[in-house]
Amino acid sequence: MKFEIKLGAHMPISKGFDKVPEETVNIGGNAFQIFPHNARQWRAKLPDRKVVNLFKRNMKKYGIDYEAAFCHSGYLINLASPKEDVWKKSVDLLEMEVRICAALGIRYLNIHPGSHLGAGIDAGIELIAKGLDEVFKRTENLDVIILLENVAPKGSAIGFKYEQMKRIIDLTSYPDRLGVTYDTCHGFDAGYDIRTPEGVRNLLNEIDEMVGLGRLKMIHLNDSKFPLGAAKDRHEFIGFGHIGVDGFRNFFSFEEVRKVPWILETPGGNEEHAQDIKRVFEILEGVV
Repeated sequence: MKFEIKLGAHMPISKGFDKVPEETVNIGGNAFQIFPHNARQWRAKLPDRKVVNLFKRNMKKYGIDYEAAFCHSGYLINLASPKEDVWKKSVDLLEMEVRICAALGIRYLNIHPGSHLGAGIDAGIELIAKGLDEVFKRTENLDVIILLENVAPKGSAIGFKYEQMKRIIDLTSYPDRLGVTYDTCHGFDAGYDIRTPEGVRNLLNEIDEMVGLGRLKMIHLNDSKFPLGAAKDRHEFIGFGHIGVDGFRNFFSFEEVRKVPWILETPGGNEEHAQDIKRVFEILEGVV
């Protein structure tokens, strides 16, 4: 079972992109997610050619599949913003993130769809689709797919139901460059109960009916500090939250789930993620 699973964590880039593959293996992983730049800044630049070459060499050296390598967009980007200056800056930064991914050879860039800030879901979805089209138009020659991540239903956030993802994808002119991510904590916040077989089957059916299971490229593996439907977005260590060991064992029992790379966004750093990875494999031992 262990070698069939693609599992890793969100990794730091403070030591350089080229160190990520080795650090991933050191914590017991074979998959990873990184930020393409400082996630709390609007500024970003293409990585140095030397760093890119080292990164690619280490991807090969440590045996990490590019299909299990992901970037996560910066925190400031909001394609649903009704504020024109923020929307434009978001489009520009997302374009640069796509270019950074392409330079590193990473195909998948994960984003939160956006927050409409009171303008309404319909207006927000139209702005998201417009922003994605602008980014894709500017980067037509690059093989990078943007993944829309499900979010907790907090405030004016868009993307807590896959029907909203479908509307975004249907509005864009580049549907082939869009996929989706499922975050277990965010989904639990939105009422998706993966603790029962019926709950997981309903979730998978919804994803398949709305966008197609073939678009599901990554699962963010996080337990939840709060109960089902709480809409708090507070991640917990695997097995220590309200999803729990039994809940994840049930979730892992589905073949469709095991086919997709799992990325931890649980609290702490590499040391804590190593413990979570070990715990995930222990839970998997109980999966038939």
